[in-house]
Amino acid sequence: MANKEVLKNYIDGEWRDSVSGRRIEVDDPSNGETIAVVAEAGPEEVELAVASAHRVFRDRVLIDMHPYDRGRMLFRVADALEARSDEIAAVNCIETGKALVYAHGEVQSAIRYLRYYGGLADKLEGRSIPRGANLVDYTVRSPFGVSAQIVPWNGPLELTARSLACAIATGNSVVVKSPELAPLSGIEIARACETAGLPAGAVNVLTGYGQTAGQALIEHPHVRHIVFTGSTATGRTILKAASERIVPCIMELGGKSAAVVFSDADLDAVVEAVRLGTFTNAGQNCNGLTRLLVERSIADALVERLKVCVEGLSVGPGRENCDITPLISQKQRQGVERACQTALSQGARLVTGGTALSERNGYFMAATVFADVARDRDLFQKEVFGPVLAVTTFDDPVEAVDLANDTDQGLAAGVFTRDLDRALWTADRLWAGQVYVNGWFVGGVETPFGGVKQSGYGREKGQEALDGYVQTRNVG
Repeated sequence: MANKEVLKNYIDGEWRDSVSGRRIEVDDPSNGETIAVVAEAGPEEVELAVASAHRVFRDRVLIDMHPYDRGRMLFRVADALEARSDEIAAVNCIETGKALVYAHGEVQSAIRYLRYYGGLADKLEGRSIPRGANLVDYTVRSPFGVSAQIVPWNGPLELTARSLACAIATGNSVVVKSPELAPLSGIEIARACETAGLPAGAVNVLTGYGQTAGQALIEHPHVRHIVFTGSTATGRTILKAASERIVPCIMELGGKSAAVVFSDADLDAVVEAVRLGTFTNAGQNCNGLTRLLVERSIADALVERLKVCVEGLSVGPGRENCDITPLISQKQRQGVERACQTALSQGARLVTGGTALSERNGYFMAATVFADVARDRDLFQKEVFGPVLAVTTFDDPVEAVDLANDTDQGLAAGVFTRDLDRALWTADRLWAGQVYVNGWFVGGVETPFGGVKQSGYGREKGQEALDGYVQTRNVG
């Protein structure tokens, strides 16, 4: 501990320790060992960061900059990340626990977001409205001001980059609250912004706890825009605070995503989708494949194939590129264990897994499959955020869609069939922000992402994301 450098918050173009002197220890989820110590941001740091971001907005530093030059700044941030991509991937891997190959993918996604929105910065246009002789009327798509961005721990580098890029491209200034469980990726983004020469105060990155730094940030009177990715429960809390000041929000919240598998489906494709969609990053993905709805005639055969696949997955640290990597914390693992115990008590049939791997150091949970999960049970309805799959059978397409839509969430969904008409019919009726066909995680930087119902509103990714970072004003 005494030998570890204290990593600081990035405020107004400078690295600053916390006024309180408090620290946050960051551990490696694969073994529980402390890997870094960061300065804990509190209300004092929030005040400084928001003040600097507000100054940038008030003085029109980004607004008056040519949009092309705002885009070039984002390209320089991407270049700075790319120059240290291997080192940053290693940091992302060790703080989140995810497989190194996926950490490398996260770095590349962050770079792509920065360049994608950098390229769109000079293409966001208003319109001229004909009003007759002697009248000129037009619209301006203007930034909100200070954008507060609260980032989750499961994809901290990628999700910071995508929101930050949209904000800067459209002329907003930014204060990021990095996750206390995985703050190092946010620090790497801040270093890249410093290297790229962004104006002081345009981007500020703080590491602190939600109940202190996060609360102070969303309640600050100069924050005029909030971006949040995380649980539905925390999203509700943020929305209540935002409603007091009528602050617009982008909310990407929890999911309980279902895949509908018809009897003519390619079962190899289904098994591969489960391997990726359910178990990547130990199932800690908001749009993960958590419910598999299977036509009854093939259910037994598919469940047996899933059992073989899951029991063949390797378990170990992310740096070894294992299939099942640790959960982010002991608390997270305990929550997943409780969900499995509840599923058993409510009558689900355990196919494989279901327990913590306590013989290992770190926060490992066995890859788990439950069958015969009824629609009124917790495992069918509630997000687990761990490597757990619930399998439920259906008898006809109408019932399948009804089951898929029978939750409060609507982030992602999927359909597996060789029949194109059936695929399109089902996709049209699955009430989710994105629907995958014969695969999972098939979206990209260019495809809009977000939820319906209690999975949130607003869109990240794609050109549609920029709409959430601007407000249309009329001049006439």
